[in-house]
Amino acid sequence: MTKFSARFATSALALDECPRWDRIEVAIAGRSNVGKSSLLNALADAPNLARTSKTPGRTRRLNFFEVGESLALADLPGYGYAKMPQTEARRIGAAMREYLARRENLAAIVILADARRGPEEEELELKAIAKRRGLETIVAATKCDKLKQSERAAACKRFAPMRVEPILCSAVTGEGVEQLRRRILALGRDEASPRPAQASPQRAQRAPDER
Repeated sequence: MTKFSARFATSALALDECPRWDRIEVAIAGRSNVGKSSLLNALADAPNLARTSKTPGRTRRLNFFEVGESLALADLPGYGYAKMPQTEARRIGAAMREYLARRENLAAIVILADARRGPEEEELELKAIAKRRGLETIVAATKCDKLKQSERAAACKRFAPMRVEPILCSAVTGEGVEQLRRRILALGRDEASPRPAQASPQRAQRAPDER
């Protein structure tokens, strides 16, 4: 298994609260019920790195995780399902849009979509944002363990509008996790543009409980 050393660094409620460092950031984005936290834990082989919950939408901040010496994962709040006050939903949406549009450290987006449903309007919008900014796009089709073998070809065809071949992933069986891990780590080796060095925030052990 490829080494993927990750630890929680900090959370942010807005762009100006994001960490000031020279790390290359890879955003992890998807619906609230897509299994984002479970997949993040599987990537790092650390069951408690990102808090999981039976109630979708617990992640309501931008959570940053250090990966090795030069990379960072930005776990974005989920969208499309979580129940919350409209004012908070608008705040979270604005923070995500600003981060994706203006964050200079951002180099790639991993877009998660349920393998059984495929991408919808929000996922296609994320892909469009990535294209406008020239960001690399990785598509992960989550919960593929719930597909029958006979359903897999049709599931992959549903991702055709993304124009990126999906990686079938399962946090339960581990399928696709190593492939996704390697794709993310390769970004750190391939990225040539230096980032301005800034002060690193105080570190913590894992993402906070946002319930």
